[in-house]
Amino acid sequence: MSTSHSDHGASSGTPFGAIEGTHWIDTLNDGSAVLIRPLRPDDRQREKDFIHRLSEQACRFRFMGSLKEASPALLDQLMDIDERNRMAFIALAHDNGELREVGISRYSASGDAGQCECAVTVADDWRHRGLAVLLMRRLIEVARKNGFRKMFSTDAAENEPMRELADHLGFQRRRDPDDATQVIHTLDL
Repeated sequence: MSTSHSDHGASSGTPFGAIEGTHWIDTLNDGSAVLIRPLRPDDRQREKDFIHRLSEQACRFRFMGSLKEASPALLDQLMDIDERNRMAFIALAHDNGELREVGISRYSASGDAGQCECAVTVADDWRHRGLAVLLMRRLIEVARKNGFRKMFSTDAAENEPMRELADHLGFQRRRDPDDATQVIHTLDL
């Protein structure tokens, strides 16, 4: 189930209160609610905390290497969203009275015209609930509206969760010709 809200925020009867801008309250497979909206500059600390809480494996799959902490330069890059060539959707959930980032999907225009590279990451304790699918569907919809014709991601060949997600969403998979430890997932938009 998905509820869409825009401009004036969610009704005060939701657990998220009044939030301005386009956003959606989505119910996951286990019945838990998440708020999904475009990433904003004031999410910088949430993004830093989110990365810090990821398991070593989740960081390796997302950043294709080990990462102990998000550097200021990496955070600058991740927060650089223009909603056309670079877009990100953040998923937020209540955790002890605070809104905590529990997932994010993003794309960035690549050097090839009409193509964008995508990524999705879900907090370890929020996996297997359908959140990655919801985040990617929002991202795919916006990429299409923004005129992209192809979306791709480069992932570790051992990344089983990404393989399952990509299959579910209709991405095609092939080995990376430059690195046998990686695969490239592509989706025609």
